Amino acid sequence: MDANADTMPTNALIRLISAGDDRAAAIGAPDREWLTYGALRDLTANTVSALNRLGVGRNDRVAIVLPNGPEMAVAFVAIAAGATTAPLNPAYRGDEFRFYLDDLGAKALVVEHGSTSQAMQIARDLSIPVFELSAAPGGPAGSFTLQGAPTGATPEEIGFAEPDDTALVLHTSGTTSRPKIVPLSHANICSSARHIAATLALTPSDRCLNVMPLFHIHGLIAAVLSTLSAGASISCTPGFNALKFFPWLEAVAPTWYTAVPTMHQAILSRAGRNQDIVTANPLRLIRSSSSSLPPQVMAELEATFAAPVIEAYGMTEAAHQMASNPLPPAERKPGTVGLAAGPEIAIMDEAGALLDQGAIGEVVIRGPNVTSGYENNPKANAEAFSDGWFHTGDQGQIDADGYLSLTGRLKEIINRGGEKISPREVDEVLMDHPAVEQVVTFAQPHDKLGEDVAAAVVLRDGEDTDAQAIRDFAREHLADFKVPRTVVFLDEIPKGATGKLQRIGLAEKLGLA
Repeated sequence: MDANADTMPTNALIRLISAGDDRAAAIGAPDREWLTYGALRDLTANTVSALNRLGVGRNDRVAIVLPNGPEMAVAFVAIAAGATTAPLNPAYRGDEFRFYLDDLGAKALVVEHGSTSQAMQIARDLSIPVFELSAAPGGPAGSFTLQGAPTGATPEEIGFAEPDDTALVLHTSGTTSRPKIVPLSHANICSSARHIAATLALTPSDRCLNVMPLFHIHGLIAAVLSTLSAGASISCTPGFNALKFFPWLEAVAPTWYTAVPTMHQAILSRAGRNQDIVTANPLRLIRSSSSSLPPQVMAELEATFAAPVIEAYGMTEAAHQMASNPLPPAERKPGTVGLAAGPEIAIMDEAGALLDQGAIGEVVIRGPNVTSGYENNPKANAEAFSDGWFHTGDQGQIDADGYLSLTGRLKEIINRGGEKISPREVDEVLMDHPAVEQVVTFAQPHDKLGEDVAAAVVLRDGEDTDAQAIRDFAREHLADFKVPRTVVFLDEIPKGATGKLQRIGLAEKLGLA
C-alpha cells in the first residue's frame, strides 16, 4: 500500500488505487507482463504532472479514443486522477466524433501513437489539441508516455482530483432522444467500485478477465475500478471475441469475469469443445449486467462453469451498480436483479408516492454513487429527480425478501390497445422453446391498437421451426393478447456498441413500421 495514502483525498481515484501492495499485479493482458500497483501509482502521478504541463488540470475534459486493452484501462485511471475523462467508442465515424467532442467541450483528445482515427482531424477542426499515447516498448502491459503540444492555457487547478471533482463524463445512449451528458464525480465512481467489490467479496487474490468495452460504464467500473479498489488484478483483452475467450481463460487463469448476456450466450456456444480448459481453470463467479439475463442462460452458465452466476443491475447515471444478486450461500433468484447493492432502491407510482412490497411501479434510487444531475439539461433533471430520488425509467417490483424484479423499461412496455405487456415476460417464455437461441420482443406499430407484439428470433444451430409454431408455443404459456403477432427469424439480432440487444427502434430497422 502507498505510504502516502493517508494524505490523499479520501473518496478519489488516487486513494482508490492505494489498496494494492507495491509489488502486486494490478493491470495486465493475456501473455504480457503485469503492471504492478507501485508502477501504476508512479505512472498515474507522472501522467497528472504531464497533463498539468500540457495545460490540462482538474475538471478539464480529456476525450480518450483508444482500443480496448491495458493501455486504455491505465489511461482512464491515470488521466481521471487529475482531469475529467471522456472515453469515446473508437468505432465512431467523423460526424459522431464531431458531435461528442463539441458537446463535451473537450480540452484535449488522447489517441494512440500512429492512430488513423477520424477523431484526430475532427479535433483539429475544432481546435482541440491532440495528445499521443505511446506504449512503452517491451514494458509491462499498460505502461505508456503521453506527448503533445501544450494547450496554451494554464490550468486553474492542478494536482490530484478531489472527491467532488468530475472524474468521468459519458453520454446516455440517446435511443429515444438527444444523448444526455452524465457527469460522475470521484465520489460517485469510487463508491460504486467499492459497492461492487463488496458484493463480489473481491480480495487481492482475485483476478478479473475483462472482455467489456472500456468506453462504457460496465467495463470501467465493474471490471477495472472494482478490481483496483480491492487490490486485485485485471487482465484486459482487446475486446470480446468468443473464439479467443477460452485461450484467454487458459492464459490468464482468472477467478471471474463480467459480461452482457449476449456475450455469455456466445461463450456458451463454444463451451462444449473447450470443456478441458473450463475444468482446468475454475472460476469463483461469473457476473452479468447491463441487460436482463434469461434464466435459461443463467442455468446453462452455472452448469457449464460450475460457478455461481451473479446477475446485477446497473446504469450510467448510477456509476453502474444499483442492485445485485448475492454470492452463495445467500439465495440467487433467477429472473431478479437481486438486492439493493449500493444505493437505496424503492418503487414509486406516477404521482410520486412510494409503493409497498409487491406493487409494480418505477424503480427509483438514491445514494452516493448517483450522479448529481445531467449537464445543461434542466428539463431532463426535472423529469429524472424528485425529492432526492432518481427515476431510472425502469418498471419493477420488490418482493418480500427485498429482491428486485424488472418488468421492463417504461419506454419499452408495449401498449396493445390499452393492455400493457412486458417484452421481458414474452422473451422468457419464448426462450424455453427448444429451437430458440435468442429472442427480443418489441413493439410493432398497429393502425387500430396503436402497438402490437412482435418478436425477433435467432434459432439454435441445426434447429428449424416457423412463426406459427413459435406463436403456438407462446399461446400455451401466455394470454392471447401477449402472443407475438409477427415473428421474424434473423441470423443475428441488432446490438448496440456494448452488445446489448436493441428493442427500441427495432421495428423500424426490420421494416415493420
